[in-house]
Amino acid sequence: MIIFLRKIRLWVSNNKLETFFLSATLVLGGFLRLYKISHYMTFLGDEGRDALIVKRLLEGDLVFVGPGTSVGNMYLGPFYYYFMAPFLWLFRFNPTGPAVGVALLGVATIFLVWFMTRTLFGKLAGFFASFLYAVSPVVIIYSRHSWNPNIMPFFSLLFVYSIWKFWNNKDYIFILISGISFAICLQSHYLALSMLPFLFVFLMISLIESIGNNRLKLFLNYCALSFILFWLLMLPLLLFDAKHNWRNLNAFLEFLFGSQKSVAFDLSFIFPKIFSIWNILVTRLVAAKSIFWGQRLSLIIFLLTIWKMIYLFKRRKFDDLKPFVFVILWVLIAVLSLSFYKESIYDHYFGFAFPSLFLLVSSLFSEIYNRGRLFGKAISFLFFIFLFTLSLYYSPIKDQPNRQLERSINVARKIMEEAKGKNFNFAVIAEKNYEGAYLYFLELWKAPVVLIDSQKAKETIADQLFVVCEYEDKEKCQPTSNPKAEVANFGWSKVENLWNVEGVILFKLVHNESGQPQKYF
Repeated sequence: MIIFLRKIRLWVSNNKLETFFLSATLVLGGFLRLYKISHYMTFLGDEGRDALIVKRLLEGDLVFVGPGTSVGNMYLGPFYYYFMAPFLWLFRFNPTGPAVGVALLGVATIFLVWFMTRTLFGKLAGFFASFLYAVSPVVIIYSRHSWNPNIMPFFSLLFVYSIWKFWNNKDYIFILISGISFAICLQSHYLALSMLPFLFVFLMISLIESIGNNRLKLFLNYCALSFILFWLLMLPLLLFDAKHNWRNLNAFLEFLFGSQKSVAFDLSFIFPKIFSIWNILVTRLVAAKSIFWGQRLSLIIFLLTIWKMIYLFKRRKFDDLKPFVFVILWVLIAVLSLSFYKESIYDHYFGFAFPSLFLLVSSLFSEIYNRGRLFGKAISFLFFIFLFTLSLYYSPIKDQPNRQLERSINVARKIMEEAKGKNFNFAVIAEKNYEGAYLYFLELWKAPVVLIDSQKAKETIADQLFVVCEYEDKEKCQPTSNPKAEVANFGWSKVENLWNVEGVILFKLVHNESGQPQKYF
């Protein structure tokens, strides 16, 4: 440890200017992620559900399966819950804690982006990549709230870096890191499977090279150990699946090959979509979601990539070509894998490829800066300033905070106040939300909330039902006639009182023996 610290101090003393720029980048990235995080963080049903599970985990209720997927009816592994646990505990069960944990991991990702880009393309590229990654609006948004896909950029980058190390440097211990980081990525989001071909290609190349340099046994031993570590991390999910008649496996096969499959294997569908996905990737990550600039930047980056490939090949700069092709393959696999997907593409689907585009762009413009004369240096610098300005212009910290956490707290507090210590049922009427965020605080504060079980109606239906309506169109707030199970199972009801709390309508319902319907708003 002492030797390691001495090496860091020596490196810092020999690279003072680079240390300054790196420190400034990390401070800026940390500020953009942590600034008023409790006001900006997403805290809806999913986040509340996860917080509830982790709260129970800290109280001794072990969990062996992670969140369910929004598509395909599958479950992830439990790693993310264990990642959340220390932060929730440190913040005394305030859900801001796990969000801070994700933000800190986001800052660590900035550092890793710098480190890997510097390793592959040099100092200037490292600064370009890390700085642009630090200020990217989409990256910031997914670095400041607690959600399982939000940890993927760090571990996917660690996964790719470990592949580079064991392939290029023949440092086979990184095969272990690749297995561990891949397991974590897979428990973050199943789109991590898109990186499996990337791993397979370089494992096969390394296998062939290990035969040539008489290191086959060492290589295979590390592969076997990595395989064991991977399945040890995946074991809880595997046991869950085995116990539940391979529910995940069957759902995954249905997702790929079923009648309602979300994946297309038709080349006439895939090829046209490749260009669309490439444009989306550039627009959302580099162009700060500006469609106008995204379309132009996607073409510029594509042309510059072709130019650099030809330039390096013609000059026979194979040492420079090797890392460049490595990064291109990462980007290409990301684009191709998402081209198979038939449904809408959301930003977090790119999580496993967030850093890749910044490595590619920084390698292109550092090449222009290093190879060009004054004009090339000016173009590269101005382009960097332009991307930085674009990101700041669309920075999410300029938006009004959603205050979802504060709203959940205040609504839950109002419910407890009006329940007056008596048992009550609870429901949420909303377009894209459910009870989890409010239930977290109700359970945390030991409120007498009872979830209705239709099989045990007498024991679980209380004398009062609190309903939160989040619709902006208040005409949709008709709690006595809403078909949602949590409301319908309460039976005939009437509104005893209602309140406006933080912009949502809170209803208190009691049983209505007459069965006469009521209409509000």
